[in-house]
Amino acid sequence: MTVKLTASVLAIAAVSASAAFARDNVQVAGSSTVLPYASIVAEAFGENFDFPTPVVESGGSSAGLKRFCEGVGENTIDVANASRKIKDKEIKACAEAGVTDIIEVRIGYDGIVFASQIDGPAYTAFQPVDIFNALAAKVVVDGALVENTNKQWADFNADLPAADIAAFIPGTKHGTREVFEEKVMVAGCKASGAYDLYLATATGDSDKAKAKAAKKHCYEVRTDGVSVDIDGDYTETLARVDANPNGIGVFGLAFYENNTDKLKVATMGGVAPSTESIATGEYPVSRPLFFYVKKAHIGVIPGLQEYADFFISDEIAGGDGPLAEYGLVSDPELEATQAAVAAGTTMAEGM
Repeated sequence: MTVKLTASVLAIAAVSASAAFARDNVQVAGSSTVLPYASIVAEAFGENFDFPTPVVESGGSSAGLKRFCEGVGENTIDVANASRKIKDKEIKACAEAGVTDIIEVRIGYDGIVFASQIDGPAYTAFQPVDIFNALAAKVVVDGALVENTNKQWADFNADLPAADIAAFIPGTKHGTREVFEEKVMVAGCKASGAYDLYLATATGDSDKAKAKAAKKHCYEVRTDGVSVDIDGDYTETLARVDANPNGIGVFGLAFYENNTDKLKVATMGGVAPSTESIATGEYPVSRPLFFYVKKAHIGVIPGLQEYADFFISDEIAGGDGPLAEYGLVSDPELEATQAAVAAGTTMAEGM
């Protein structure tokens, strides 16, 4: 605790010493899913406050948090956008670089959707097990795990189209990938029986370690070209789907809703994704969205506190705000988040 406090004090002192030379604008990087929301907020912030418009960059959740954890000072970013929670190993990396006081801000919820060409096959019977049987490296046949050779969706589910499997999924640096793995691949792995088979042969010194090893196998996807990782943002995924009549891509709900002239969405578990079905919890593949703020930069980088407060204000992130119009599902606990951000409550202190 003494070491942590000392590091925090030194970090703040270092930033304060450079305050006279500090940047005059907020710098943000991270999730491509959060990018459009942050861009809307940044533009509105620049128009409504006597501060320069924040600079918002993409790059993915992991890349943004890596930059965030490089240290404290005007040569480092102030805010990291993320479509997942920050990991313990990232918190540790931050602390080692002097970023010890982190404010976690949940802005609302988004859904992960599967969408195809508007004139392409209709994928209206998806369950997580279908995605697993299409994309997993190994699937269950006659009670055993074998290499996945499925060519068409109808090969394993007669209710799906007799169309070639061609999927474009987020690359491993994207926060969306982790949600896709946990809520789709693992769910499908368990439903197919593959998880139990992996667990039966898993090694480890505890049940938890064995379960972790089994889940890791569930994440594994085909390497024969049927499943393609997309390391860029959703516009690259859209281009791939646009070029393949049978292609299906993984998108955030907001991106899909802003491209309904090009895409049609698949159902999951018989439920179509929408802000309403995500808000009620009916749609099974949804996730919270976040941004993270360096508390040591507040009061040093002009407008940082104001930007954070503005982002989660009722007028912006509430149910009738512009972010909801773009597809964000408003957080039912938004008021508590507003109070915590206003007070500068860090993760260590508890939100």
